[in-house]
Amino acid sequence: MMEIRIATADDWPGIWPFLREIVAAGETYTWPRDVDLARARQMWMVPAPGRTVVAVDRDGTVLGSAKLTANQLGPGAHVANASFIVASTAAGRGIGRALGEHVLELARADGYRAMQFNAVVAVNTRAVALWRSLGFEVVGRIPDGFRHATNGYVDLLVMYRRL
Repeated sequence: MMEIRIATADDWPGIWPFLREIVAAGETYTWPRDVDLARARQMWMVPAPGRTVVAVDRDGTVLGSAKLTANQLGPGAHVANASFIVASTAAGRGIGRALGEHVLELARADGYRAMQFNAVVAVNTRAVALWRSLGFEVVGRIPDGFRHATNGYVDLLVMYRRL
C-alpha cells in the first residue's frame, strides 16, 4: 500500500538520504555529486506554483519523490518539467511509474500543455523505458552531455510528450 501526496517540510528528512545517495552516485542527475543538504533542499522542495510530492508507505516511510515545475519562464511556462527519485530499497515496486503517472495528472490539472525532460541520461535504460511507456519520445540528444561516474561521457536525451 502506498500513498502519493504533496510533500511537507516534515518529509525532507525522509527524502534527503536517498536523494543524496542518487546524486552522489553520479549516474543519473546533473547535480554536483557533493551537493549539500541546504542546497539540495532548495533545489528539490520547490516553491509554489511548483510542487514536490512524495510516495509513502503505510508507516509514512518515504519511498520516492518527484518535483513538478514549469520548464521555462514566461512564454515557455506552459510546458512542465519534472524530476523523480526512488529509494534503492523501494526499487522494482512500481514507485517510479506511480509517481510518473501522478505527476502527469498534476501537470494536466495545472494547465500545462506538455512535459519535457531536459536531461535523461541515455544509459539509464530503466528510466528511458519508463518514460517511453508513459508516452514520451526522444526529441533531442546531447552527445557526451553527461559525465557518468563509471561509463565516462554519455549522451543526454531530451524527452517530450503532449498532455
